[in-house]
Formats: sequence, structure tokens, C-alpha cells
Amino acid sequence: MRLYGRGIRRRLAPMLGDRRRLELAYSLLFSLPGTPVLRYGEEIGMGENLRLKERGAIRTPMQWTGGRNGGFSPAERLVRPAIDTGPYAYDAVNVEEQARRPTSLLRWMMELIRVRKECPEIGAGEWKILATRDRHVLALLYERRDSAVVCVHNFGEEPREVTLELGEASCLRSLFGTDDSRSKNGRHSLLLEPLGYEWYRVVS
Repeated sequence: MRLYGRGIRRRLAPMLGDRRRLELAYSLLFSLPGTPVLRYGEEIGMGENLRLKERGAIRTPMQWTGGRNGGFSPAERLVRPAIDTGPYAYDAVNVEEQARRPTSLLRWMMELIRVRKECPEIGAGEWKILATRDRHVLALLYERRDSAVVCVHNFGEEPREVTLELGEASCLRSLFGTDDSRSKNGRHSLLLEPLGYEWYRVVS
């Protein structure tokens, strides 16, 4: 959310307000052509302080722990106050807690970054949109030298089943460790959960 051209004032977590939507948004960001960029605190789902003017709303101290000032500083008074009330306060949203919890947004984000690093095709390959015959589903194919990756996203709130035609590709291997897809006559039938996503490596 931009304010009169003076910078961004909102963070994604409060705007979307739902873990499933957050994951879809970040999966899409990391799988689009180009370089993904994250603002500090996005990896743990930090919020903003709309009482602060303009872009200052999202420039609150990083929330490292649940301790004083979110572990950012022991000072009595900070240049910008740490978020200490509401669902995005530092005692509820911080790095220390999420680093310990296997199902946290931080741990999920670390896995997403790891998978993205294993896919140079996305950053340096040729890409094209694959036909899905479903306006709710976006499928992108990236090819680089002899390797290829497919990223599929369902923007709908209902499960969607789509068929991708990938020629000689006999297998789509899930990069997130879920179900692989075996082709039938060069076609792959994929079932996506509501607001679901999948990344696959193409195997001939």
C-alpha cells in the first residue's frame, strides 16, 4: 500500500491475514521471473504501526525475541517504538520463537528460499505460461539448458484440477516433497488445494 508516492505503509501479513494466502503470495513472488525481494520482518509475518507517519509505519524495530523492545535494543526509548500490542506484537511474533517451531512461517520461508536456490532456471532460464484452461490457475514453465521447472498456483478458494501438456516429460518431481506426477500420454493431471501451489522439476 503506497501513500501519496512516499513509500509503502503496510505489510503483507496484516493485509492478507491468513497463512494460506501468505504462502501463496510468497510462493508466487519467488517463482516469478526476476529477483524476489523481501523487506526485513516479512519472513516472520511482522505487522505495522499505523500510528506512525507515512513509511515509518513499517519501519519499526525488527522483532528478534519476546523480550524488551523485541530484543532489538535495551534502550528506554527507541527512535521508533517496537510493536508491543495486538496480534503482531513482539511477544507473539518474533524470530526466536519461530526458529524453534517447525511449522512457523520463518521455517517455511527458509525452506522456500532453499528450494528457490536449487532452481537457477527461474532466475536465468527462458519462461512461458502454460495453458491450464482455468482462469484461477497460473502455470509457468522455466527452461535452462537441459533442465526445466514448472510452478503452479491456484488463486481460487476451491480445489482445482488442471491438465498440463509437457510432451516427453514423463514425471514432475515435487520440489516441496509432496506428490509427484506421472504423465499419461504426455499429459499431467494436477489437483491443487484451495489457494494451493506446487513447484516441480521436469524429468524426462
